[in-house]
Amino acid sequence: MADLFDAQLERDLRQNAPLADRMRPRNFDEFIGQDEVIGKGTMLRRAVENDELFSMILWGPPGSGKTTLASVIAHLTKSTFTELSGVESGKDDLRRVIKAANDARKLHRIRTILFIDEIHRWNKAQQDALLPYVEQGIVTLIGATTENPSFEVISPLLSRSRVIVLKRLSPESLAAIVEQALADSERGYGAQKVSLEPKALQLITNVANGDARTALNALEISMKATKPDAKGIRKIPLATAAEALQNRPLIYDKKGDEHFNVISAFIKSMRGSDPDATLYYLGRMLEAGEDPLFVARRMVVFASEDVGIADPHALPLAIACMQAVDMVGVPECRINLSHVAVYLAEAKKSNATYTAFNEAVEDVKRTLNEPVPLHLRNAPTELMKELGYHKGYKYSHNFTHDEGRQQYLPDALKDRHYYKKPKEEMEP
Repeated sequence: MADLFDAQLERDLRQNAPLADRMRPRNFDEFIGQDEVIGKGTMLRRAVENDELFSMILWGPPGSGKTTLASVIAHLTKSTFTELSGVESGKDDLRRVIKAANDARKLHRIRTILFIDEIHRWNKAQQDALLPYVEQGIVTLIGATTENPSFEVISPLLSRSRVIVLKRLSPESLAAIVEQALADSERGYGAQKVSLEPKALQLITNVANGDARTALNALEISMKATKPDAKGIRKIPLATAAEALQNRPLIYDKKGDEHFNVISAFIKSMRGSDPDATLYYLGRMLEAGEDPLFVARRMVVFASEDVGIADPHALPLAIACMQAVDMVGVPECRINLSHVAVYLAEAKKSNATYTAFNEAVEDVKRTLNEPVPLHLRNAPTELMKELGYHKGYKYSHNFTHDEGRQQYLPDALKDRHYYKKPKEEMEP
């Protein structure tokens, strides 16, 4: 009797699971989007169809299909599929999986696929513990991460895996996924007479921002909030879809990859003198909850690195902005930031001092301790004077520019020229 109840419970859970879980593709034909990765003839698809799998790291934004792809691979290969959560699991769970994998290989000659969701949550010690079993082929690893694996996965494990990059799904792909759910009678709403207004569909696919789970969740919430009409049809209007998508968070982790992507775009927009893009990325950071002082500090660096002496007002203005942000705080400091960000974007640019300093430092590292010319050395003792210290030095204030010329660099570097004036700084 217990088995019957368990089976009934499993059916109930499956039927009442969230729409996004019910509609998870079971094969490549049902998988919409990511054609560059799993389209016909691609390397990964050929490997799966040949049942010749390799370890891989699936890297992509939320809702791009990482877990789904791992599930499809599990269904299409002759393997035992085991899943661990990078958040909840540890070394004890890994030991259990490895023992089962060894038993499966010895007794049944069956390969084990170990899927680790959010593998970036595993620390270095945990990843180190996994490494030998991947090397020996006891498990075939499929790791999923939203973070850049170059920073979050240890190098030895990364070198033994193929990184598969999944892109954010296009609005067209999201629309196809939503329509698939509306038409599917077994797992979706095909048997319930549910329809979306065209504008509602467009809103969902745009606001979901490439995330299939978000799009399907919005459809599910909208359906549950819409009453059937006299004919039993649930026609979801634009207003209901908009309500279901309310307060959609920006994809922005202040310690994650998107943090670096957006601040990089902000800096490059200022460097490229595009105030519109500068304001867009500034707004995107602030709306996502970025620390405004972090942005202000980056602007201070930019003022010297990219504007330099082409506009000597840029650095004091950027410093004043940082002080204003610290004193005023959120939300008013957004005005200070936008004011100075536009100024920096519009300012003349020169990286001459920045590149000159880097070149000088390279010579410092290459030549190490080159002797300072004798005439530049102070001579506080008689011995130093006898050795020629300070001899021949020209006190610059006592000479014209041309008369006071002398060698300042060490002998080995005397002909080096680091600072090169940009054209706009040249005297006419």
